[in-house]
Amino acid sequence: MPELKSLTPEILLHIARILNVPMKGLVATIELLDEGGTVPFIARYRKEVTGNLDEVQIRAIEEKLAYFRELDDRRAMILRTIEEQGKLTDDLRARILATLDKSELEDLYLPYKPKRRTKVTIAREKGLEPLANYLWAQEVTDTPLAEYAATFGISAEEALEGARHIVAEMISENADFRKALRQMMFDEAVIVSSKVDGAVDEQEKFKMYYEYREPVAKIPSHRMLAIRRGETENVLYFNIDLEPERPLAYLKSKVLKQPGEWTPHLELAVQDCYKRLLNLSIQSEVRLELKQRADLEAIRVFRENLENLLLAPPAGQIAVLGLDPGIRTGCKIAVVDETGKFLDHSVIYPHQPKNDFAGSSRILKELMTKYNVRAIAIGNGTASRETDTFVRDFFKQQGLTEAFSVTVNESGASIYSASDIARQEFPDLDLTVRGAISIARRLQDPLAELVKIDPKSIGVGQYQHDVDQGQLQKSLETVIESCVNRVGVDLNTASWALLRYVAGITERTAQKIVEYRNEHGKFRSRVQLTAVSGVGPKTFEQAAGFLRIRGGENPLDFTAVHPESYPVVEQIAKTQGISIPELIQKPELLSKVKKDDLSVGVYTLTDILEELKKPGRDPRDKFVAPKFNDEVKELADLKPGMTLEGVVTNVTKFGAFVDVGVHQDGLVHISELSNRYIKEPSEAVKVGQIVKVQVLSFDVKNKRIALSIKALQGPGQKQARPPVEKAPVKLDDKISALADKWKRR
Repeated sequence: MPELKSLTPEILLHIARILNVPMKGLVATIELLDEGGTVPFIARYRKEVTGNLDEVQIRAIEEKLAYFRELDDRRAMILRTIEEQGKLTDDLRARILATLDKSELEDLYLPYKPKRRTKVTIAREKGLEPLANYLWAQEVTDTPLAEYAATFGISAEEALEGARHIVAEMISENADFRKALRQMMFDEAVIVSSKVDGAVDEQEKFKMYYEYREPVAKIPSHRMLAIRRGETENVLYFNIDLEPERPLAYLKSKVLKQPGEWTPHLELAVQDCYKRLLNLSIQSEVRLELKQRADLEAIRVFRENLENLLLAPPAGQIAVLGLDPGIRTGCKIAVVDETGKFLDHSVIYPHQPKNDFAGSSRILKELMTKYNVRAIAIGNGTASRETDTFVRDFFKQQGLTEAFSVTVNESGASIYSASDIARQEFPDLDLTVRGAISIARRLQDPLAELVKIDPKSIGVGQYQHDVDQGQLQKSLETVIESCVNRVGVDLNTASWALLRYVAGITERTAQKIVEYRNEHGKFRSRVQLTAVSGVGPKTFEQAAGFLRIRGGENPLDFTAVHPESYPVVEQIAKTQGISIPELIQKPELLSKVKKDDLSVGVYTLTDILEELKKPGRDPRDKFVAPKFNDEVKELADLKPGMTLEGVVTNVTKFGAFVDVGVHQDGLVHISELSNRYIKEPSEAVKVGQIVKVQVLSFDVKNKRIALSIKALQGPGQKQARPPVEKAPVKLDDKISALADKWKRR
């Protein structure tokens, strides 16, 4: 078995077993990663080498690789430290080398760590270690214990007390004991949370946890995170409760070998050890482990939500008018063309106190006519429902049956508008206009726009501010990278903020690409990318397949076929006696390709043929515009039993939140998501999905809505609506009549 930068055969076998991947594929993947390969590139273009491992498997290998290399570095330091102390025995070395768990490694190192001055240190300074070893050995001698204890220059009672302190430490530092007690606490202990005396919980967010108990083994991540947040906000405190009889009985069974004069002293040492040392120490470890588990689960949920949001269907290349709703300050307007280029901006005041419906409608008509606007994107913030009603009435009076409006989630738009990226893009525009531009672009292509925003600000997470921020950021970055490379990026229109997520491209290289494009014009071929400073052979290899050039010199540059495989396509075209453009235009000819005649692996050839059938295909679903009920604008408009259409805005461990157009998302509890058993809400719905829900109940005071999807489901029923067809806008001058109607409201 090959050596891979300090990874032993045992570690490789362990990784292969826990990830359930073949050894050959594991080793090949590690080698590719070590050579600078990116996960998207390896998963897409090195299937023959890895044995067709998918992206999830390759990322798991990457994570395990980092874990075990860190463990190996720590192991080497520990071995060196213990050896310098002259205490490294063959048995200890073997145990340290054999462990594959960081916690167990630290347990083995614990007795040899530098320690602060304690009762044990003082006892050892008094020379009491032989007495402690005497108690520990439990061997019968001719000398009575009290008599032997009196030989240490102090009273026998004082000597035995010091010896017990040393024994207590010996017990607490025993790696096997710690491992067993840690597992016992996970299996049998209970989380007990209580309200802090005098704590103020105005909205009673933590009410269910005021007096709460749940087994450590069963508590789900969202409840653990909620309790921890309550503790952080000084509303709750919690303990891990384990009846002491069980751990004490275990320790006594391991420490006491036979009865004798030493028995009461060892029993006292065990009790002292558990109460003073082990209980608090193991509790801390279990608390940390519970937090890490909860973090991982919360991050997983966030990852899934973010992925679904980023891969939301794009409205496509149409001109869009973005509306950032406002009441007193007006609704900010920004128009972008089909490529997302900013064209114009304005402000309208259709709401109180101005109620300038006629003027607002006239501005809308002028902008839509001038720029052939096909859709209006409305931010879902303050006054969004009133603005949506205004736009729909405007469409109705104008006869704009082919135009459409969509309420867009504007989370993070304000953060983007004040960001460095926004200032670079629009240095001369006001923050509010930048926000409206972002709203418009989110409708055109959610992925291209949302990559500019810190993912934690998008609002699809669960306790995202409570989890490990470094781990969260790294995890979300991989989600964005995965989505960007799955969809592909137009090299001639993408911002540097989008390009930086293409496999192999750094932020600096992305900026260099945009600078080159601004200076030399559009790229005509993928190969031209190598003329950009910083794009060497390795960067080009990793990135080229994920970049698209529309209308370039080589039609394959608009596909996911990697340049290294162009000769294969040329060979295919040659065997059919046609050119590559003709081959792309006649995909039916691909069925005649004889795979045995081509010098390429079966996985790669399959991908090439699939891509040639639909060149540059977008893996995202077709865009569908949701329709809110025009009669329901506020919480008070809801009625139990009412059926509404809405959009899933967030999926958590306990259910899904749905926007039904009343400024407050409703909760579909996991028990109301499906008429079949589901373990996770994500099995039934995803962020961005359009669903029909039934109102179960609502609370205007506390702004809570309970919804059900299950109530509307029948056998095999699907939550879907036909896509909205988009056509050119037709405008008629009916503004005055609509203005009168609006004023009468």
